[in-house]
Amino acid sequence: MKKTVALLVLILSCINVVSAQKEKDEELAMKAQIAYLDSVDHAMKFEHGTIVLKNSIAKINIPAGFKFLNAEQASFVVTDIWGNPPQEVLGMILPENAKVTDASSYSFIIQWDEMGFVKDDDADEIDYDDLLADMQEEIETDNEERKKAGYDNIKLVGWAAKPFYDKEHKILHWAKEIKFGDSPDNTLNYNVRILGRKGVLILNAVAGMNQLPTVNKDISKVLNIVEFTDGNKYKDFDPSVDVVAAVGIGGLVAGKVLAKLGFLGLLAKFFAPLLKFGKLGIVAIGAGASAIWRFITGKRKEDEPTATLLDETPTEPSTDEPSENV
Repeated sequence: MKKTVALLVLILSCINVVSAQKEKDEELAMKAQIAYLDSVDHAMKFEHGTIVLKNSIAKINIPAGFKFLNAEQASFVVTDIWGNPPQEVLGMILPENAKVTDASSYSFIIQWDEMGFVKDDDADEIDYDDLLADMQEEIETDNEERKKAGYDNIKLVGWAAKPFYDKEHKILHWAKEIKFGDSPDNTLNYNVRILGRKGVLILNAVAGMNQLPTVNKDISKVLNIVEFTDGNKYKDFDPSVDVVAAVGIGGLVAGKVLAKLGFLGLLAKFFAPLLKFGKLGIVAIGAGASAIWRFITGKRKEDEPTATLLDETPTEPSTDEPSENV
């Protein structure tokens, strides 16, 4: 009996030692990760003033209280820090006091979709409540495939900001509230589209719903900062040589709801347990992002989800011409 008790005590002692060492290793790893993320933030070189985008399609006048991250650095953040697949990014706009690794801040990712000239003659006819219902139905249908693949459901809760189109300035913006699986915190997906001659300039932000008041407060400062260069403006459309996009205003809003929402929303609930070690946010270390994802989900590498930042919209050009030259 004494030997049995002694053996049990020894086993429990070993378990406690292993558990303590594991917790210590996890804490050290987390501290190393936080140190790495701090080094990333300090390495970023931000710009202010007027910025000509990499493709020279447009220039952006960075408003007071904001800063700009160029295409190369923004691509690094989106791909290596946030864990998205490689994609064309033209830059990033952040509040002046924000960090690229801080979950409590937000940023607008800038991208260009050369989808063609988007006719806006449907703008006054769209019933956005009906459109929302169609989008929610689409998500429910797609969720069946997600479930078969072993992923959580996604729910489009509703409009966080109902779509609005400024016909004079050719700017469309809206926001969706999205719920991933059983996560207690919903995700905010804020979209801005500025229409040009050959496509749309995209500003897309993914954040927590608790950041909606901040984004709403700042959105008016961001909407009018884009100016297309000469020859690329909406009014420069030439029906004899330019193509027309396959979608109008309604199509831009509808897009493909489940696609390209951003790695941020997907990781939000999975990194919550790690916050006990410090303010990590919903980011991962460089190439280690996929390894962390596999560790958390238990999925093989070939099963990893591929999420990017854009809402997917059809991009095949139409041969139709607008009824009048704008």
